[in-house]
Amino acid sequence: MRKHHQSLVIACIMLPLVAGGCQSLPSEKPASITAESSPRFFDGLGSHTRPVATSSADAQRYFNQGLVLAYAFNHDEAIRSFQAAAKADPACAMAWWGIALCNGPHINNAAMDEAHSKAAWDALQQALSFKATAHEADRDLIDALATRYAWPAPQDRKPLDEAYAEAMRSVWHAHRNDADIGSLFAESMMDLRPWDLWQQGGSPQPGTEEIVATIEEALRLDANHPLANHLYIHAVEASPNPARAIAAADRLRTLVPGSGHLTHMPSHIDVRVGRWQEAAACNERAIKIDADYRKISPNQGFYHVYMAHNYQFLAFTGMMEGRRDVALKASRDMVKAVPPAFIDVAAPLIDPILSMPLDVMKRFGMWDEILHEPMPDARLPITTAIWRLNRATALAVKGDIAGAEREQAVFRECVQKLPKDAMMTINPAAKVMELADHVLAGELAYRRGQTAAAVSELAKAVEIEDTLTYMEPPDWLIPARHTLGAVLTAAGRHDEAQRVYRDDLVKWPENGWSLMGLAECLKATQHTSDAAQVQARFKKAWARSQVKTGPTCLCVDAKDNDGR
Repeated sequence: MRKHHQSLVIACIMLPLVAGGCQSLPSEKPASITAESSPRFFDGLGSHTRPVATSSADAQRYFNQGLVLAYAFNHDEAIRSFQAAAKADPACAMAWWGIALCNGPHINNAAMDEAHSKAAWDALQQALSFKATAHEADRDLIDALATRYAWPAPQDRKPLDEAYAEAMRSVWHAHRNDADIGSLFAESMMDLRPWDLWQQGGSPQPGTEEIVATIEEALRLDANHPLANHLYIHAVEASPNPARAIAAADRLRTLVPGSGHLTHMPSHIDVRVGRWQEAAACNERAIKIDADYRKISPNQGFYHVYMAHNYQFLAFTGMMEGRRDVALKASRDMVKAVPPAFIDVAAPLIDPILSMPLDVMKRFGMWDEILHEPMPDARLPITTAIWRLNRATALAVKGDIAGAEREQAVFRECVQKLPKDAMMTINPAAKVMELADHVLAGELAYRRGQTAAAVSELAKAVEIEDTLTYMEPPDWLIPARHTLGAVLTAAGRHDEAQRVYRDDLVKWPENGWSLMGLAECLKATQHTSDAAQVQARFKKAWARSQVKTGPTCLCVDAKDNDGR
């Protein structure tokens, strides 16, 4: 079943991201309607090529560029390149195919508004009219794409998406030596259940094994295929074995150095296998690449989502590495990337991510800074709830339990007022707020000296956190196990805390917070040799940290912990 989600991304921002029956918002015109009059060739897009039937060298070059941009999920820029190819050779069927393809849905935006539907349909008609001169495999791609669209566009796209995936399966079976076709078939399957390829227990959803096998076959045909490497990361990042995509991640680091999004993509695997420094580096490079790209191509639409996602991901890695200044700046920069006017039309979508600076401040014990943060815009109820939540924690740490309890009560009122269908990135807001409520209750119980109650509340938070639908960064940014482990450690319950930290290291390998907590527990229980080994791992993980060692949640012990 297709899940309602607001993206990888609203995880990141900027434009409507809807799946199934999700709310949709006004979107920018499709690039096929707002094409630039002076298309350009970009540097750094790699060497991937697909020869198409054309007598124009420029048409071929623009087509190659458009294809790589499509593989990098920069669909608007891809359309501009495909349009330039069609201008250079109006009879190039595959140029029109590219325009039609990129106006369609994808895993980060499963909806199609009327403008994109019409643009896709019109381009498809052109592709069909010129397909007789196309190569055989390309004719099959055009025929398959003809099953994806209809005009007038239906309200329910599911039958069209399913028909397209089935048609692409047939094309793949007919052309098993074509890595482009294999990758495009895999993508058509992934579009049927965006961000929903693996069940909570790690079992594959229906169709996932075929997707993974298809991508692996495409990679055997062409190990450097941009889309195959891109999709492989998305296909296995939520699986029980994300390490299987390490090779793909390593290839993508330099494969298409002019694509910010493809440069960012390895970080989705890096954080799942404990390569936090590498994940940060990917996003630092991606931010620079996209900044340079935007200078020469300012006409951006949905790609704003991916540019903002780089900042969000960098902030998350900074939180896990102890890099306070990096995390806070990146989260602030992400918020700045949202045009103020966008709140008017997209508040429900961007609301969940605008609270990230507050969570960064909590992560690093910046209690005074939290208390000095102004109240969020009234149109942002989720951010307002998180503001109340973190104010309660800050007041409790500073010894004002009564004030914390008042903020807790207002936080709960805020949660009750949230729309029933409010979403975080991919999880229902109500579920994440229930988790938050247990975390806060545990923190307040600890401050009252009620250790048993604190442990009970935090254990409930961990249970909920473990059932959240996968997303990177996660919808709950500070692992509840870090707080639970800190409370258990403070109570001298080191064996229990040790288990908590080991479990967290399975979920977030080599994160410095849990390595720090585990090392302390091992020392306290006289496991000297094991403690030394974990301490060495911790020193590596914490090499760039800007905070002192201490409890794994600074909400537990305020002594000398002000985030500096």
